[in-house]
Parts: sequence; structure tokens; C-alpha cells
Amino acid sequence: MNSVPISKLIALVIALLALALAAAGLVLVLADVATTSTGPVNEAQQIVSPPAKAADKKRAPVPGKALATANPLYRTGRLADVNCAPGALPAGSMTAYRRFLTRVTNCLNKAWGAQFRKAGMPFAKPRLRIITSKVKTPCGMWNTGADGVYCSTDRTMYLMISRDQLRNPFPLGITRLIAHEYGHHIQQISGIWTYYWTARTGAGKAQRLLLSRKSELQAECFSSVFMSTMRDTPLVTGADWAYTVDWFRRNGAKGWPQNDHGRGPTQAAWMTRGFNRGTPGSCNTWSTASRNVT
Repeated sequence: MNSVPISKLIALVIALLALALAAAGLVLVLADVATTSTGPVNEAQQIVSPPAKAADKKRAPVPGKALATANPLYRTGRLADVNCAPGALPAGSMTAYRRFLTRVTNCLNKAWGAQFRKAGMPFAKPRLRIITSKVKTPCGMWNTGADGVYCSTDRTMYLMISRDQLRNPFPLGITRLIAHEYGHHIQQISGIWTYYWTARTGAGKAQRLLLSRKSELQAECFSSVFMSTMRDTPLVTGADWAYTVDWFRRNGAKGWPQNDHGRGPTQAAWMTRGFNRGTPGSCNTWSTASRNVT
């Protein structure tokens, strides 16, 4: 058997190692090409473990809380009176309903647009969609017990008009509803909801319900602030307003599976507060004691 010189053997080993490294490099390059593919990929992440709790360490404040507790809108005084007069709402006409709700929305745009200018904040109008049955919005399934929904994803107010409402319309009632959903739009574009959604992250059930009540009660108060600009008009008579507030006092919590909108008397209290004072600043549910948003 012929023997291989040591020098040639070493050279052969080095050559084999070079080939192995080259092959490994090719695999790495191919792997890199695969991970930078332009096709659909799963973007997986691990959840970060929470920091260890310290007994003497206070909970850090949620970033952006001042957007809710000290929003510039609260310092703008009474809501602008735009002489809103949407006209009559005859029974049995969906066309009349659409016309009426479009006119009310235009009034809301003018009133809140003026308020945002006073606050020195940018303003954007919401969209309005009138429906006759429950729909799935970009924000998810239709909420149980709801006649109206605001979706922040497409900034749209969805109002559902039932056959019964069509046969027996209550102009003040539908105006209050659209003004409430508009109130959520105000929370969205003013930054109030930036804090709301951040605070909900990681909160327990009781805290999430409390935050939801603060959001809903503020929207109801904003609605009443707008209604106050039409006080003692054919649309908002003293008798009709008193009836509406009393209806919510007795029934306001009945349609919701859990206490995320506030008890009936609490809803009525914030409606009355907004209507009597007529200012966005009177609707600061984020700074009030928890007993006021039960």
C-alpha cells in the first residue's frame, strides 16, 4: 500500500474543511433568502415576562393619562350653538330618517368642529352609516343590546333603525343616540381613547369595567351637552327631555349584560350634568371619584 505524505494529508484535510464551510455558508445564504421572502409569513413573537413586583413600589402611571384627565377640550367653555334644526321626522319613511340623521350629523360636525378650533386641536368628521339589521363592523361583531355603534377603526357611526322605530319615531331619542356615538368619535380624535385603550391593556375585569363606564358615561355627557344647545326647541322640549332622563334612570342599565355603561341613576346623573352645564369640561369622568361612575 502506498503511503500518503504527511504534507499532502494535511492539505487534503484543509481542502475538505473548506468545502464543508462553503456548504454551510450556502445553507446560511439560502436560509437568509427564505426569511426575507415577500410572500405571507407568520410574525411570531414571545410575550415579555412581567417585571418582579416590589412591595414598596407604586404602580407606574399609564402613559398619556393627561389626554383623558386634562384634555384641552375641557377648557373650551360652552359648546357652540349652531342653531340646529333638523326638521320633522315623519313615521314610516326611511328616506326621512336618513335626511334627519344626516342633518343632525352636520350640526354635530359644526358644533364640535368649532370646539376643537377653540382648543387648538385638529378636527376630523366621522362617517355615518344607517342600517336596518345588525352588521359586523371592522371592530368586530355587533354589541349585544346596542342600537348604535361607533367603530374607531373606520371612524364610522353605525345606527340601526328597527321597524318599530320606523313606525313610531322619537326624534329626541334618535338625536340623543347619534350624539352619544359622536361622543365616542370625540374621544377618539381628541386622544382620550389613547389613554383608555392603553389603560385597558393588562387590567383586570373590574378595572376594565370601570374604564368602560368612564368612557360610556362621558360619551353620554357629551351627548347631553349637544342636546343642551337645542334646549326648549320643538326637538328638545322640557317634557321630552325629562321623560328621556327618567327613562334612562329606570332602564339605562337593563340592556347590557354587565355593568359597562353604568347604573341607570348614574347615567341619568351625567346626562343631567352635561345638559345643565353645557360644557365638555363638565364631562370629565376620568378625574372624578369612582363612586360617581358606578
